[in-house]
Amino acid sequence: MKFQIIATAALLACIGVTEQAFAFNQLDLDQLKASGSCPRCDLSGADLTKANLTGANLREANLKAAILTGANLTNADLTSANLESATLTGANLTAASFTGTYLKGASLDNTNLSFTGFIGANLEGANLKGAREQFTNYRGANFRVTTLSNGVITSNKPYWWSLQRFAPRLCNKFNDNKINGSTCSTD
Repeated sequence: MKFQIIATAALLACIGVTEQAFAFNQLDLDQLKASGSCPRCDLSGADLTKANLTGANLREANLKAAILTGANLTNADLTSANLESATLTGANLTAASFTGTYLKGASLDNTNLSFTGFIGANLEGANLKGAREQFTNYRGANFRVTTLSNGVITSNKPYWWSLQRFAPRLCNKFNDNKINGSTCSTD
């Protein structure tokens, strides 16, 4: 009997911690909706479906597991934000900044990524299938096990996109045409 009480208490404690882990701060959400600016805000798990966040300042914001399906994030600044497991399906991300952003396991399928910067972003396990890419900058981005816009899934070895490498022969390891800026292995 004592064991059942302890096990039940432990289970309830874990459930409470799990719910808090993805609980957004309502004041932060209200600030974002009122001003379009909420740097370092906790919006984890927030439902921002079809939200108009044009030009929003979300630098270093926690958007882990947030739902941004169909949202308009044109010219938004998400530098160093956490978008792990976030859903951005069908979102307009034109000219948005994702510099240094953590997008592990994020769903970016059928998004507009034209003129968007993912410089140094972590796109490990992200889904970019069907994304529209025009002048999209992936310099220094991590594409480990990432589904690219054409449906190809990258290797489980760490890969980064770069136009500059100190050892060009390693950079062109997978490039038969010896074109600069190929995908490089870090092995």
